Amino acid sequence: MKLSVIVPVLNEAAILPLLQARLAHLRAAGIETIVVDGGSDDGTVALLEADPGRWLASAPGRARQMNAGAAAARGDVLLFLHADTELPPSPQRILAVALHRPDALWGRFDVEVTGRSVWLPLVAFMMNRRSRLTGIATGDQAIFVRRVAFEAVGGYPELPLMEDIELSRRLKALAPPVCLRRRVRTSGRRWETRGVWRTIFLMWRLRWAWWRGAPADELARRYR
Repeated sequence: MKLSVIVPVLNEAAILPLLQARLAHLRAAGIETIVVDGGSDDGTVALLEADPGRWLASAPGRARQMNAGAAAARGDVLLFLHADTELPPSPQRILAVALHRPDALWGRFDVEVTGRSVWLPLVAFMMNRRSRLTGIATGDQAIFVRRVAFEAVGGYPELPLMEDIELSRRLKALAPPVCLRRRVRTSGRRWETRGVWRTIFLMWRLRWAWWRGAPADELARRYR
């Protein structure tokens, strides 16, 4: 199995050195890594240019960035990683076991949310439980997918929000997700910046509106 890790970034200069160090460890283990910039103007591009890791530029939008990375990747398994999320050790070995059956096409990790708030463990618990019950994954959980399945559903739908939920829905039509109990660690900065409970309730409202047919453009405006 050849694994490619694809990381979309936008104005992530503050955390990019840590991300680059993590990606260097992956490359040393034989894993392809591709960072896809969506039009940063904060120094991110200068840091990418100074790093030996592979990167490319794309049109803005997380879905477009991840599709561009997938098109450039050489792996037969694609893993989409947020810039502030850390994989567990030996991810290629973990996924080789997770996807050893031919009918195992895609999946995600459980997540641990790190930060100062005492509520973040509850956030992670709810995310993991909801995902296991619904078969829907979020980007924080490091979605992985066989290339053949990713291409069969047309890649990420180019939506301004809910692209990971819509991708999950399409992949579920092919096969149920492999829900790994191994955890990725992701930053709680989004919840802490907006307020933990405010963010939770906002995301519940947006997902409910999405399932009821609200357009993604409208939801993206509400999210911002």
